[in-house]
Amino acid sequence: MKPPDSLPGRLFLLAYDLNKQRMTARDRLGYILRGAALTELYLDGRLTGDKRPQAATDGDDPYGIRGQIAGSRARSWQYWVRKDNRKMVATVRAELAAGGWIRVEFRRRFGIFPCHRVTVRDPRVVKNLWGGASSALHGRPVARVHSYDAATVALAAAGGLRTVLPRADRRRHRRRIAELTARSGPAVPAVHKAVQTDHLAATSG
Repeated sequence: MKPPDSLPGRLFLLAYDLNKQRMTARDRLGYILRGAALTELYLDGRLTGDKRPQAATDGDDPYGIRGQIAGSRARSWQYWVRKDNRKMVATVRAELAAGGWIRVEFRRRFGIFPCHRVTVRDPRVVKNLWGGASSALHGRPVARVHSYDAATVALAAAGGLRTVLPRADRRRHRRRIAELTARSGPAVPAVHKAVQTDHLAATSG
């Protein structure tokens, strides 16, 4: 089975831990997926802007984010990373389930709290995506890396997605990650800021 075409779909699958057979980074996955959708629009020329995104050329808008931006006053990239981020997880999960990449079971944890158990149907898809990310991190010159592979590494680093980039690798390849981030656009640092702001709020309060 081929990996999904969408960048959010790819990042969702990469957040799955094949060894433990469960999703990771649940507290920030919505930010990562929103950032991936914004990055996809930016790379395809449907969004522009350094400090604030602006709707540019028409085209596919599968998650409705370009439409949200076009109909709103100017706001920061971080605002759009945060907006509807939990809904984004549900949307991408449903998309991947419908496409046959994952199986989703609804459960109640402790018999009370609703949750969804995700299982990847074909682990080779995730391994294929790992290969692209690894090649972007270790392989060819940055200018020749596929834009989605570059963005995958950049977003994984920004969101602390350890299934793709363990902390030691983020430190070891800091310069390369910075170069890939520069290629991927302003939504990536906005993801990092959103994650860091939540972390600081949690540790200070």
